[in-house]
Amino acid sequence: MGKANINGFAVEFQDGMTILDAARKVQIDIPTLCKHPDVLASGACGICIVKMKGNNRMLRACCTPIEEGMDIITHDPEIVETRRTVLELILSNHPNDCLQCGRNNNCELQTMASNFGIREIPFPKVVPDIPKDTSTDAIVLDPSKCIKCGRCVEMCQHVQDVWALSFLDRGIDTRISPAGDILLGDSPCVRCGQCSAHCPTGAIFEQDDTAKVWKVLQDPDKYCVVQIAPAVRVAVGEGFGLPPGTNLTGKLYTLLRRLGFKAVFDTNFSADVTIMEEGSEFVQRFVHKKGPLPLITTCCPSWVDYMEKFDPDMIEHFSSAKSPQEMLGALSKTYYAQKNDLDPAKIVNISVMPCTAKKYELKRSKSMYSSGYQDTDIVITTRELIRMIKQAGIEFTNLPEEQPDHIMGDYTGAGTIFGATGGVMEAALRTAYHLVTQKELGRVEFENVRGLKGVKETSVFIEGTEIKIAVAHGLGNVEYVINKIRQGKKEGKMPYHFVEVMACPGGCIGGGGQPYGITDAVRTQRTQGLYSDDEKSTLRCSHHNPYVKKLYDEFLGHPLSHKAHELLHTRYVPRPEYKK
Repeated sequence: MGKANINGFAVEFQDGMTILDAARKVQIDIPTLCKHPDVLASGACGICIVKMKGNNRMLRACCTPIEEGMDIITHDPEIVETRRTVLELILSNHPNDCLQCGRNNNCELQTMASNFGIREIPFPKVVPDIPKDTSTDAIVLDPSKCIKCGRCVEMCQHVQDVWALSFLDRGIDTRISPAGDILLGDSPCVRCGQCSAHCPTGAIFEQDDTAKVWKVLQDPDKYCVVQIAPAVRVAVGEGFGLPPGTNLTGKLYTLLRRLGFKAVFDTNFSADVTIMEEGSEFVQRFVHKKGPLPLITTCCPSWVDYMEKFDPDMIEHFSSAKSPQEMLGALSKTYYAQKNDLDPAKIVNISVMPCTAKKYELKRSKSMYSSGYQDTDIVITTRELIRMIKQAGIEFTNLPEEQPDHIMGDYTGAGTIFGATGGVMEAALRTAYHLVTQKELGRVEFENVRGLKGVKETSVFIEGTEIKIAVAHGLGNVEYVINKIRQGKKEGKMPYHFVEVMACPGGCIGGGGQPYGITDAVRTQRTQGLYSDDEKSTLRCSHHNPYVKKLYDEFLGHPLSHKAHELLHTRYVPRPEYKK
């Protein structure tokens, strides 16, 4: 511990803390645009400048370690004026189209300009004329709005290990772009959207598909059905001032009916179906030796994209089970259509997801057309749903709570924890235990797979047999696990039997389409909201879901049946041209 002064307040600090960290301990807010808790500080924006008493040299608070005896000044007329000038310079290189921007009213640059009362720009306006890049069909890159803070590059390169984005050119011409100045859709980009989740402006944002949804809802010839992902329910309230983690499941069902959907389903239901398929697949490999171990989960489309591009040698280990989104999409146009005598050609399946990559998943392969039609038609993110609610003029937080359409809406606690890192693994283990032993767990929690540690390695025992597992979240943590598998294959000693991977830090609760302002504290609150829902559930294991049992009895037969494989499973294609 050390001691220093900030604006006359004594502050104790630990080694490694920056001036910015120490200032926050004494409730002093130093403004910054480039700093984010998820990425290393770069000092790129220059907004966080401070001074030491008796020394006019300005320091960047976000990346300057605080030292014993420092006497820091964070706000005086000179500092405020310098910050204002830096902002004016940034704005002189920035478009003035706030009303048409995807970040209007939710832009860090806009907020800071308002806080500093900037009304005029004393510098010549030099806005780069660079076209938008919409080639991914998931996220939109608008380099003209980039403020060169570096957050997206840091997330893409060092947190996600994808290396799709970089800085090109120098000086005033510096811009974000894929290396080689190619389109983002032709780059290694896996559409995870972490760049958009961390961008402070409208330089990167999700492709807005809300107009498509409004159009089909107003078409009397369409039968619109909807599903909501686990992580959406504990984040959507943030758009209306509620704390992260507030569970609004019942209100969402009411809302979606008021928007005009004919049937309201829940992706948690198909998460339970996923566990029946994936859990059975694990038992086939682990008990009956039909297929190589470890089995690797594949619910995350960014992880599937990453694996096909960078780790195609792992394809034989990948579960063939589709994601819950795609399973429900296929079932809505087959099982649900048959039971309700509906023409599947008129069904429009819309899903609300925390993830931008789910937009890409719609057409990822031929298996996404297993119903004879495109199984899922439109994906909107949590952020897009928030905008639709506000457009509709519905007082969302005051709505009563309703139930889903039970045929594909009821879920167990295992289905809801899918949205958090470790949740898929925990849900699978609850059912795998039953499938192996034909017994029920006395205690269903597997706490060793929970939490925000980047890689969690542990073992569980079923009837005295050890199952070695690994859980990784954030693609930058994946190679550690994959390299251990490769080494184990060489040595004939496999380090794991079952592996879960989620592309986004924290899992789906931290997805690229969730409300802005993500931090580990927010991830923790959203995760707690899901686990609380699990704890309150009467049924907590996927194989206990009565509507899942009915689905198999009436339609699929049994897990891994021929019909289940046709509708609920997929294949993968190596894309070695992206190999690092």
